[in-house]
Amino acid sequence: MNETFVPLADIGRASTRAPVAMQRVPATGLLHDRLGRPLTDLRISVTDRCNFRCSYCMPKEVFDKDYRYLPHGALLSFEEITRLARLFAAHGVRKLRLTGGEPLLRKNLESLVEQLAALRAPDGQPLDLTLTTNASLLARKARALKDAGLQRVTVSLDSLDDAVFRRMNDVDFPVTEVLAGIDAARTAGLPVKINMVVKRGTNDQEILPMARHFRGTGAVLRFIEYMDVGATNGWRMHEVLPSAEVVARIGAEFPLRPLQASAPGETAQRWAYEDGAGEIGVISSVTQAFCGDCSRARLSTEGKLFLCLFASSGHDLRPLLRAPESSDDAILSTIGHIWQGRSDRYSELRALRAPDTSDPGAPRRVEMSYIGG
Repeated sequence: MNETFVPLADIGRASTRAPVAMQRVPATGLLHDRLGRPLTDLRISVTDRCNFRCSYCMPKEVFDKDYRYLPHGALLSFEEITRLARLFAAHGVRKLRLTGGEPLLRKNLESLVEQLAALRAPDGQPLDLTLTTNASLLARKARALKDAGLQRVTVSLDSLDDAVFRRMNDVDFPVTEVLAGIDAARTAGLPVKINMVVKRGTNDQEILPMARHFRGTGAVLRFIEYMDVGATNGWRMHEVLPSAEVVARIGAEFPLRPLQASAPGETAQRWAYEDGAGEIGVISSVTQAFCGDCSRARLSTEGKLFLCLFASSGHDLRPLLRAPESSDDAILSTIGHIWQGRSDRYSELRALRAPDTSDPGAPRRVEMSYIGG
């Protein structure tokens, strides 16, 4: 017992209990949770605001003109985010993903990208730095992001049909501007992935048009099962189109062959076109839960650490981060204790329940727009 730390149960909230001695958690780059899962990925939300109102994420009837977003003073500064990212890297994180809300709404985001791009893993290798965006502002920002050190970009795009797309984003935003953002990213030298959330009866007719459009372009298209994230999107199991059906639909027109995962803990199952025209991926967190090797942590824009996309609460790192006496070593050990106590496996437990049922006594889950995807 060589250092004094707040008990794990009190991490992230004020406590009247006196600190007790806890074993320091060293930064070895090999941090594991209770189920043996390593910490390798950190998703960083830089804003809780978005200019779209997609029904599965920020439905307009909830996120209206009276909705109260976080005040600017509550947000982590770029320097605070970079400090935390550096400490997470010491614990084994090798991939950073910037999310939101819509991350490109955060002013001067390229400055944060530049700071994060300068970080190195303990072995001296740069971290994998990527960003997820709706691409509404990407056409004007792609070159600056690339020059700042961004390595890849993932674009959320749920339809190529303009009427369907405008209806799904619910702010009448045209699909042509998203496609222009994708083109700008590729011109700037940023590899692009496309994420399509599939809702049965809403946009599943767009699966094949999306596949046809992005085949042979070098962009990787991924289809995501509609998930019960948060508590405002009205999720129902009958609106979930299983990924197996997505693969079957595409495979009937363009023969596919399975690919091995590109990295441990990868969320997408990968399939290659037999004719060499690229690949697709499917993310099946509803029908084929991948909790067993989930290695991702999520940092909210105000500094709360969430251990699962479906979490109801997080560990508030901001007070520790802003305390003048807090050393890097103390923050490292706090992160270590939090991850070592992790046992989250929501999707696996959901699969054990009857469809469209939930625990009425369960706490309200955090919204995707706050935690990032």
